Amino acid sequence: MRRFLMVGMLAALVAGCASPTPYQPMTDGFGYSDQLLESNRFRVTFSGNSDTSRSTVENYLLYRAAEVTVKSGFSYFIIADRETEPSRTYISSFDGYPGFGYYRYSPGWYGYGYGGMGMGMATTTAITSYQAYADIVMFSGDKPATNVHAFNARDVMNTLGPSIMRPQPGK
Repeated sequence: MRRFLMVGMLAALVAGCASPTPYQPMTDGFGYSDQLLESNRFRVTFSGNSDTSRSTVENYLLYRAAEVTVKSGFSYFIIADRETEPSRTYISSFDGYPGFGYYRYSPGWYGYGYGGMGMGMATTTAITSYQAYADIVMFSGDKPATNVHAFNARDVMNTLGPSIMRPQPGK
């Protein structure tokens, strides 16, 4: 029983240290990456951990697309293709005594049996994380006012910039 308690306390400690993925280059599978496809076309990706909301993942993706556009010397980008994919992991835990299948009582006799499911409760929890990607095409000049898939890169950076959480130094 003491070992189960220690494992539970360790799991709670680790869970308490978790935080959303900051806006950073891809590290351990989380963060942003981009790939040049043509001289004015990139595929931009952002992957968040299970503490990073879908909206944050999508905002970081747009912010990265704007950064790539400005760094490449262009003024606006058009999203040619975009997708956000959830990834689910299931974690099960068992609280009880595996191997002791049942408690049996009848007049004059009682005891534990072996084998079976055990006494206790099994719990399964779904953990969801999100990865978003976009293929962007970058252009110079003024953004076409009638194209709803076109974004002024500097406007996106100015609008989303205050909400971008960057990595903490030393973490």
